[in-house]
Amino acid sequence: MMTTILYVITGFLLLLSYVKDKKNTKTALKKAWKAFENILPEFMTVLIFAGILLGILSPETISRYIGESSGFFGTLLTALIGAITLIPGFIAFPMAALLLKEGAGYMQIGAFISTLMMVGVITIIVEIRYFGKKVTFLRNGLAFLLSFLIAFILGGVMKL
Repeated sequence: MMTTILYVITGFLLLLSYVKDKKNTKTALKKAWKAFENILPEFMTVLIFAGILLGILSPETISRYIGESSGFFGTLLTALIGAITLIPGFIAFPMAALLLKEGAGYMQIGAFISTLMMVGVITIIVEIRYFGKKVTFLRNGLAFLLSFLIAFILGGVMKL
């Protein structure tokens, strides 16, 4: 229901923009389409990977390794996976929702998303070049530790 409401609002605002300034609206839509085309290969790759992963792993397996009952091991596993992967947020959040539906725990998904967004193992070389080793390792280390606090809080809040 909420999705339908958002689509209606977006359509209305797009129509309003078109009525106000046709040229700028067309230009904006062309730029948006170009951005979508640039993102599409990454998006499709991650969707295919997630589909294969969910096809191979049963809900019981997902629950065993990253479900609520997996405890610290599952949280550490998802934190490590999040830290070493490079997935844009617009793909990571729907993927996290799929994992939750398949039996993953909130604390574990919290660790995955927070390390994914805050820790940059893959981008560490670029970060060292701009900020130096000390700052890079300090930032990434603190972000990794903070992700466990975030996961713990999220896990506790979702149990309420």
